[in-house]
Amino acid sequence: MTDERHRPRRHDLSDQPTEQLELDRLRYFTQPTDGKPTTRHRRRRAVTGEPSPTGPQPVVEQSATPPSRDPYGTDPHRADAAAGTGRWPAPPAQGRPIRPQPEPVAPPAGHIHDSDEAIRIRAGEFDDPMRRAVPHRVPPRSVAATPTSPAADPVVAGDRAEGVLDLWDEPDDVDHREPRRTGRSAKGPRRSGPATPGRLRKRVVLAIVLTCMLILVVGVGFVGLRAFGAFENTKDYTNTAGTADVVVDIPQNSTLMDFGQILQDNDVVASVQAFIDAADGQPMSGGFYKMRTQIPAATAVEMMTDGNAHRVGRMVVPEGLQLDNKEGVDGKITPGIFQMIENATAVTVNGQRIGTDVAALETAAAEDTPEQLGVPDWARPTVQDLTGDHRRIEGLIAPGTWETIDPEHTPTQILRELITASAARFEQWGLLEPHDSGLTPYETLVTASIVEREVTNPDDYAKVARVILNRLDKGQRLEMDSTANYTAAVTNIDVYGEAYRADNEWNTYRIEGLPATPIGAVGERALTAVEYPTPGDWLYFVTIDQDGTTLFADTFAQHQRNRDRACDNELLTTGCS
Repeated sequence: MTDERHRPRRHDLSDQPTEQLELDRLRYFTQPTDGKPTTRHRRRRAVTGEPSPTGPQPVVEQSATPPSRDPYGTDPHRADAAAGTGRWPAPPAQGRPIRPQPEPVAPPAGHIHDSDEAIRIRAGEFDDPMRRAVPHRVPPRSVAATPTSPAADPVVAGDRAEGVLDLWDEPDDVDHREPRRTGRSAKGPRRSGPATPGRLRKRVVLAIVLTCMLILVVGVGFVGLRAFGAFENTKDYTNTAGTADVVVDIPQNSTLMDFGQILQDNDVVASVQAFIDAADGQPMSGGFYKMRTQIPAATAVEMMTDGNAHRVGRMVVPEGLQLDNKEGVDGKITPGIFQMIENATAVTVNGQRIGTDVAALETAAAEDTPEQLGVPDWARPTVQDLTGDHRRIEGLIAPGTWETIDPEHTPTQILRELITASAARFEQWGLLEPHDSGLTPYETLVTASIVEREVTNPDDYAKVARVILNRLDKGQRLEMDSTANYTAAVTNIDVYGEAYRADNEWNTYRIEGLPATPIGAVGERALTAVEYPTPGDWLYFVTIDQDGTTLFADTFAQHQRNRDRACDNELLTTGCS
């Protein structure tokens, strides 16, 4: 039985109008050459070694008139094969090897050929043009079939021997490329395959190279145009009075171009180039300046080079200066650090005063926490114990020039900035390094402040430091005039009266050991002198003249004789005979 699924697939021509087909083609497919009606079937070619899926198929032989001559020449085998079959075999295709043809097998007796049954044909006997016209092939489904032996199926056996392929099998030279699209589907975009890593890498490298070349060209062009002055702006204002007040901040170590750019950004000058031309290479210091907007560049240069007239937030702290103002015996008042901060930050801008004052600074110093004030760890215990007294941060602001105190900052912010920067200076001067004095960092700072206030000649600093250390080792009171003057209303080198009898934590005539805090700003020379004092056994010293000459003694008797010399020079009056 032949299953419908096993039949060879043929094109259904019922949907196509027969008038469009050529009569010769119709006749070719439907009529034999001798005029007898018959039905032509496709023949499946079996692959060598595989059983036929539909069992043995009869071969219908067509009679043909033998040619007048032997196309195979004198080949006896071909002649015998032709004589046995009653027909001449088809001539071999040019360029292909001649295959031996299988022996024809007659259909079994009583077998009636079914028109729907596939007819086996040998290779080269039939070429179906319609099959060639079909662009696709549907492979047959594999079904179970009763295996047959080669003897029972001579045709299959012959095909196996011949090595004939099944018609459904694709030859090795089949082109698997996608068929060319026509009509509506051809209008769609063609998709290319995914980019390989090599192609992607080449594209990335090419993009980078092009970008670098573009940047290089633009940079060279910009530098060239700038060199020729294409981007220079020399615009300048003409009104020397300006229009409004403004405070500008110039960072330290700024160039003239930086100066000009900041002034232009604040609308002080019209252009950077105008300011550079007006400055003509003059050195200028960074900091805060009170300026006028929209003034000529030459006027701006004058305002920034006239000393401190237009400077804001700049102060110079001398060595030994205290926080509070001090009045001398001559009636002259020496401004303290708090007063100097007020003077440096107080400025009127467009009728409004900005900056801080002494009272606000004292309040912040007395009440803010050590952390808020930026007090270093080595000084926090003492500062914490003296909460409520603004003098607890005495000595924590180092001497020197302070260029950038921001007038718009709060008192706490200003003190924090000064104390933090001072701690860094002290550490640079070796405060935290080990030394032979045996003092803690804070005690070293306190001792150095006394050295700073006791003598005027720095050459004597190391000897004074040795006297202090020797007295501390012996448990002897320091009895330094500088510590008594620290809390006195009037500073006097010849201490007497209330200053001498004052009972406080700073008067070393009344307490033992070091005062509670430093008594002034400590410089590097005094600090180094305490860290490395001069060897000696001195316990006393006294300044004998206005030039600052200081004499040292090991005994009190020698010290008395030196003091008499100070009395003779009228430098001292107290205790003189």
